[in-house]
Amino acid sequence: MKRRTFLAVAAAAPVASALPLDLSRIPARKPGKVEIVFKAPGSDPKPNGLQATTAGLWIIDQGVGNKAHLVTYKGDVLRSFETETDKSSGITFDGETLWIGSTYNREIVRADAHSGKALERHFTPGAGVIYQLVGDPPARSSPLARANPPRPAAAASKQVGGFDAGRIQGAMAPGTGAHGQEWRDGKLWFAVPPSRTVYCVDPKSWVVQTKFPTAGNRPHGIGWEGKYLWVADSNLNAFFKHDPETGEMVEKIQLADTDPLPHGMTIWEGYMWYCDDVGVVCRFRLS
Repeated sequence: MKRRTFLAVAAAAPVASALPLDLSRIPARKPGKVEIVFKAPGSDPKPNGLQATTAGLWIIDQGVGNKAHLVTYKGDVLRSFETETDKSSGITFDGETLWIGSTYNREIVRADAHSGKALERHFTPGAGVIYQLVGDPPARSSPLARANPPRPAAAASKQVGGFDAGRIQGAMAPGTGAHGQEWRDGKLWFAVPPSRTVYCVDPKSWVVQTKFPTAGNRPHGIGWEGKYLWVADSNLNAFFKHDPETGEMVEKIQLADTDPLPHGMTIWEGYMWYCDDVGVVCRFRLS
């Protein structure tokens, strides 16, 4: 093909749409009523990740000390300790150790489940600077916090799509990393907001096994229901059920504007548990 002809054909070719998916086509499930079960541990709790286990519910807190708490399903603290992570936003348990999304230094940390000591540190695939896309939903804040006065402008960090851009030793942080974490069949799954993607990695080789795009620009907690993986999105105020083999979204759950805002999430005995980072842990029946 001559160069002039090639350029004409290229110019006539349709441009791929940059618009988000039509989420209205996804079948919706009506969940049970959202109930606040307990206040998260700590004097100023900022829970940002959950993982249900037979021993209890793990909570990672994004506040001072980035503490991990193991609590009963009524909120009684079984153990609590600081972790060597930075503004963490996701936690899971592999049967022996914890995996934590150390969001603001863009690492995923394997930690001792009794002391919080870091055992391994890995880079986060897809980490980077959060960007805005035409059609993105506006940043959403918790309805539980809207009555509080805003922080002074001098103390507030820049917000992008609902995320605090963050600072490291006074300088703007170069992006963020992973949020929700899940362990299944020897593989680690996690959601990464900057790339709007869920990844599955082999923890031994740290090679990505599969990945798929998320519904929106603020994916957060993730949790398994059978073979399907639910992904919370804080700005969409909703949960999306994916076929992990194809990434296809097969179902969604839409919260009411008055419900606590979803951050960390996990599934246990027919209930979806989630936390709002203003300090509460909630749940609702899935069916």
